[in-house]
Amino acid sequence: MSKDGDSRRFPGAPLPLSSLVPGITRPAFRKRSPAGAQLLADWGTIVGPALAAVTSPLRLSAGTLTLACAGPVAMELQHLAPELVARINAQLGKVAVERLRFVQQAPAGPAAPRARAAPPPEPVPETVTSRLADLPEGELRQALEKLASRVYRGR
Repeated sequence: MSKDGDSRRFPGAPLPLSSLVPGITRPAFRKRSPAGAQLLADWGTIVGPALAAVTSPLRLSAGTLTLACAGPVAMELQHLAPELVARINAQLGKVAVERLRFVQQAPAGPAAPRARAAPPPEPVPETVTSRLADLPEGELRQALEKLASRVYRGR
């Protein structure tokens, strides 16, 4: 007899969802605990934008939170450690972090896109401009002038 009192089990019958969830979540939780995942997701709100810009949580295991930070920030974080641990545990709703460990490395963040300087536009050859001048005013002429200026820009 099964847990729910039903002694019949038909081959090919759908399984209850509750029996499938542990098999799906167990491999994911081996890599990152639910508290560690929540910590990664809420890091900016927990520590604030100033510290979130120079730190990033790497892993949470056995009560130790490993943080990546750039050089001199580690010393400042050592002084702020009790306050940070209290904030983190308050956000998680349980005592998940007991101590902090600092690893000196630049936090992984989105790279700022660099603005490229546009090459100076080269003049459109006289033969092209003279042929465009023969066309009547209108959308076609404007489109061809725009095309010519872009074609000859990068030469």
